Amino acid sequence: MHTSWNDQIIAEFRANGGYVSWSSDEDFAAGRPIPPRIPGFDERGMPLILVHHTGAKTGRERISPLFFQPVGDGWAVFGTHGGSPRDPVWYRNLVANPRAVVETGTERVPVVARLAQGVEREEIWAKEIALVPKFAEFEAAAGRQIPVVLLERVP
Repeated sequence: MHTSWNDQIIAEFRANGGYVSWSSDEDFAAGRPIPPRIPGFDERGMPLILVHHTGAKTGRERISPLFFQPVGDGWAVFGTHGGSPRDPVWYRNLVANPRAVVETGTERVPVVARLAQGVEREEIWAKEIALVPKFAEFEAAAGRQIPVVLLERVP
């Protein structure tokens, strides 16, 4: 059975309570810098969240492992798409269907997605590119403003 890159990340996330190890040198050589090596994270690897979202065209559930920044009691995620000029599919899905579920560690949290804009976006983005300078390179390569999506808990 063929296992996709996302399937491998999801399995590792669930096996390790929300952490995914760094990409190996072989992964980098194959052009898979996910997750990139980021200073300040421990040997468990990178904490990620799994975002369960609904396909805009298909209506089917999708799961995307994403980098995040804690914002309040929710999460900010970043539509870098590796520097592609196009927004990632998960972003288009969340715009079409903002109700989603975040899997964090071993918890599943219902959320509503909204686009951060203006000063709010700039503050979150500045903090993120200070942590992950590669994201600034992705934005420059993409030639578009990277969307910053807030995933806010449903009360």
